[in-house]
Amino acid sequence: MIKIYHNPRCSKSRQGLAILKASGKDFEVIKYLDENLKTDQLTRVISKLAIKPINLVRKNEAIWKSEYKGKTLSDQQIIEAMVANPKLIERPIVINGKNAVVGRPPETILNII
Repeated sequence: MIKIYHNPRCSKSRQGLAILKASGKDFEVIKYLDENLKTDQLTRVISKLAIKPINLVRKNEAIWKSEYKGKTLSDQQIIEAMVANPKLIERPIVINGKNAVVGRPPETILNII
């Protein structure tokens, strides 16, 4: 089943959700700000995205700038920062089987559904 890691307050995430609804396919919405992702869950998502953890970080968030910017962090430390502060996770993320994309721009979601 298709999954979307969604933040209802984010316009790009809402656009991604609209794309999934329009597709007519079944999907699951994961409101990751409410559900508190575990380290192993986020690690699996990053693996499916085939990116480095730093590439999933929203670097303009205040918490990133005040707590992490300019520091040398391992991939594991970056993942732990995102787990502790889920606002740092770029969104939306859509997973379909072994494929995953960050929906920025939202149209990239069409590549995997």
